[in-house]
Amino acid sequence: MVNILRVNKLSSRFLALTAMLSVCLTGCSNLFNKHVEWETVAPETYPVILAIGYAPISDQKGASESSKMLMALKASKLDAYRELTEQVYGQKVEGGQSLSSLIMQDTHLDSSVQGVIRGAKVVKSYPVGNDTYATELELDFKLVNDIYLSTARPKRVKKVHYY
Repeated sequence: MVNILRVNKLSSRFLALTAMLSVCLTGCSNLFNKHVEWETVAPETYPVILAIGYAPISDQKGASESSKMLMALKASKLDAYRELTEQVYGQKVEGGQSLSSLIMQDTHLDSSVQGVIRGAKVVKSYPVGNDTYATELELDFKLVNDIYLSTARPKRVKKVHYY
């Protein structure tokens, strides 16, 4: 009789341990089947950023006045893109000073801008005075968002159905 009780006690402990172990190993992942619906979220407003770039005509390299004007036009466009990049990504500024016997010897300040601008459009290019060219660029973030959505496809959870 004592052996039978001992066997029943061992088998019930074994069954309980097996049940607990199987629940721990499977976790809750198989308890629910689910279907997740995703949606994209658009901002309420889109800013429009403007930038103007300038370039001198006479300082450009070129054989004729018209080639210098074309180079100034291209340079002013690049300057406007630099301005847009600065507005979107910010500007990195590094500086330093050196002293010798507590007397300031050298001071330097470096600035750089880095980024990718997509979707900007030229509003207009025009001469300013006799020796400068200007280019105005516009960056509409509605267009930037559309470009981003076409490549990245960002999503958030819309609805989850559990079965």
